[in-house]
Amino acid sequence: MAWQPADLTRRLDDVIEVYGQAMGYSTELLEARRGYVAGHAHRAGFRAVATLDDSDRLLGFGYGYTSGSGQWWHDQVRGALRRDARKAWLSDCFEVVELHVRPDSQGHRLGAGQLRGLLGMAIGRTTLLSTPEADEQRSRAWRLYRRFGFVDVLRHFHFPGDDRPFAILGRPLPLA
Repeated sequence: MAWQPADLTRRLDDVIEVYGQAMGYSTELLEARRGYVAGHAHRAGFRAVATLDDSDRLLGFGYGYTSGSGQWWHDQVRGALRRDARKAWLSDCFEVVELHVRPDSQGHRLGAGQLRGLLGMAIGRTTLLSTPEADEQRSRAWRLYRRFGFVDVLRHFHFPGDDRPFAILGRPLPLA
């Protein structure tokens, strides 16, 4: 289901809980991320989706917005890309910021439904996302992104403050 900015901020505790479970982040890091997530809801081109069970429990969510200069993620990725790649990928880009499903709800195509819904609402010529490097055959996230036609834009990238390598993946929009 599509969510408005107010839906995301109203359910922020649930969003942070799902995010923490899916990513395995510490409580301290999650508290720091709370403010960022709430602020993202007010960015240009914001789109969000959520999956709720019959008792209104949040099983998963995803959101993104128009990527632009002055945004931390955008500027980090822009600085690592060659000029031609910057123009191709970042000039009119919808950034998939978060896409998560509770671990106990994974494997039921919820992530695929969320990604389809999110990209179906996305505005822009391209979409980009970052995901931790992983074995593409074993990682559900990687298999999902590949099924949706995401290609490598930048591999083994390190964001400041995170020791893990990330991949930046992209695909053209609209979603067919």
